[in-house]
Amino acid sequence: MMRAWGITTAVLGLGLLSAPVFSAEPGRPGTVNYTEGAAFLDGRPLNNQSVGTIAMDAGDELTTAAGKVEILLTPGIYLRVDSNSAVKMVAPDLTLTQVEVDRGRAGVEVDQIFPQNDVRIIDGGVETQLVKPGYYEFDANRPEAMVFHGRAEVEVGDGKYESIKNHHELALQQGAHLKTVDFNADGAGDDLYNWSSLRSQYLAEANNQMAGYYGYGPGFAPGWYWDPYAWDYTFIGLNPFYSPFGWGFYPWGGYWGGFYGRGYYGHGYYGGHYGHPVPGGVRGGVGEGFHDGGGFGGGGFHGGGGMHGGR
Repeated sequence: MMRAWGITTAVLGLGLLSAPVFSAEPGRPGTVNYTEGAAFLDGRPLNNQSVGTIAMDAGDELTTAAGKVEILLTPGIYLRVDSNSAVKMVAPDLTLTQVEVDRGRAGVEVDQIFPQNDVRIIDGGVETQLVKPGYYEFDANRPEAMVFHGRAEVEVGDGKYESIKNHHELALQQGAHLKTVDFNADGAGDDLYNWSSLRSQYLAEANNQMAGYYGYGPGFAPGWYWDPYAWDYTFIGLNPFYSPFGWGFYPWGGYWGGFYGRGYYGHGYYGGHYGHPVPGGVRGGVGEGFHDGGGFGGGGFHGGGGMHGGR
């Protein structure tokens, strides 16, 4: 298999790819992974050439007007900044990753999180730690944290934490110990949510395409891997899994080919249980998306088409 596009470096057991010299810098927390429309890093415009070559350092502020930006956090976690929003990088470290939402909204897709990671989003002066895989949204205009799926711990003062679980949200206010309330996750999807789902789909397709190229040999570690075709980083881990939006990701050495397994909360593959697919919700019907070669682990995972023609 072709492995000339990168090498893997193990950092605290997490793989960060040194991408091809002609394409990108090594992926790390804060790396710009996708941008569209009007977006700026410390006042400097971002564009397609910024992807994989520019990263946020501590103190840097990313702002958007009529645009959106996707940022890598720790391997398996993506920060997505909505239009008319601003986020500041507080700590871009693998063991402590902190981002502050200063204005507007941001979503976070957590596909995998490792014990070494401590990922925290600051909104309204309140820290929220992301604990489990899932999808989260934060709104600085009316400070609140929404957990579509997963679990988060909010620091409410005096060493106390409030846990936010599936389909619950919490108003964020310094010094106030407020209670979570539930919301209809199926009806809460808006432009940011839908864009995050679309980005998750593209990243899954990039993973399906590249998983067979990377990872052979004893030095493999899960992490960010560069896709020179899609021109962004995708995540490749040790095991197959589904994103919070129901898109399938192959493990290292897996078959590459478009997997379009699709579901959403309470429907399709998800069935309301993270990481435990059930029949239904597949584009084209159950049994269509995966085929060709028996797949991964003797059944279940098969290949299909390739990348979509555009983004």
